Amino acid sequence: MSGPLSLSITATDGPARVGTITTPRGEIQTPVFMPVGTRAAVKTLDTGDLERLGPPIVLSNTYHLMERPGADLIEKMGGLHSFMDWSGHMLTDSGGYQIFSLEPKISEDGATFKSVYDGSKVHLTPERSVQVQEQLGADIAMVLDVCPPLPSTRQVQVDAVERTLRWAERSKVAHTRADQAQFGIVQGGVDPELRAMSAAATVDIGFDGYAVGGLSVGETRDEMIPALAAATAGLPVDAPRYFMGLGDPIGLVEAVAHGIDMFDCVLPTRLARHGTALTSEGRLNLKNLRFREDDRPIDPNFDHPLSSRFSRAYVRHLLNTNESTAGRIITLHNLAWLADLTAKMRSAIEAGTFQQLREDIWAAWDGKASPA
Repeated sequence: MSGPLSLSITATDGPARVGTITTPRGEIQTPVFMPVGTRAAVKTLDTGDLERLGPPIVLSNTYHLMERPGADLIEKMGGLHSFMDWSGHMLTDSGGYQIFSLEPKISEDGATFKSVYDGSKVHLTPERSVQVQEQLGADIAMVLDVCPPLPSTRQVQVDAVERTLRWAERSKVAHTRADQAQFGIVQGGVDPELRAMSAAATVDIGFDGYAVGGLSVGETRDEMIPALAAATAGLPVDAPRYFMGLGDPIGLVEAVAHGIDMFDCVLPTRLARHGTALTSEGRLNLKNLRFREDDRPIDPNFDHPLSSRFSRAYVRHLLNTNESTAGRIITLHNLAWLADLTAKMRSAIEAGTFQQLREDIWAAWDGKASPA
């Protein structure tokens, strides 16, 4: 391993691939789903829960940690790993997506916006984002990108792509930690031509890995897939590919079908807090009356010690009496279920049966066969 990260591909089935990412901290088997711990904690869980779930990597948010408790404090506490007592890998996003949800003022220098905590003015530059992530000590850091909403005009997307590239160049120059990998981000909305251009130019700058940003933000799947395909076609085969903010089962299996290795999303934890479980039957809203006397586990086809011991009837009771334990149980289930799905994808790719798994996921979650 010559740099802070390397990728070894061990099996393929069409564009879908199985690999091992190696860092100074250890190995990550891909495809991999990364639970989101925005403020250095996955909601309703603690580090012991994560250790029992076993994800090799967790994501945290640069912007939120920069605001509370502050990068200086986390650095003083020994970095994110020490702060939350987590020995696995950490990825920090740049805060770009969260910032652009705050309707910032964008200049060539950076983004200016109001703090979600106290309304004060915050100015974040690509260099500052790099500095904060180096202080946090993540194993993988993301460049600051421009993430416009969808739909946007072509000119807005063109401007976002071009500025993201200029910011990426600055981010690479600013990056100094030899033990921290840095990923570039491909933008371009749902325009395949822009996606291809962004991918090629980002690769020319040169990063340890590459992310696809600005998708899974409300566009249709028919719009998303051509844009994703155009982006991944231009990325090197020997570097990790990361789809940012993707967490639904069909989305995951389609991303893997197009060569993606990594994904993250708040979906499984957010759904859990509202009583919805991911299962082999699709989404289940466990608040429904039909589960009142259902003594089966959340998903009878998925046996996991952290959640299978509890019946649907019990979880429904907790939900309907506003017991926070319900959200915790379903969060554990949803994250374990997604980890199992990615393990099944790895096994199917190795066996050459990925297309059958893809069709099974579509049938369970959409009621029809997947695209070829």
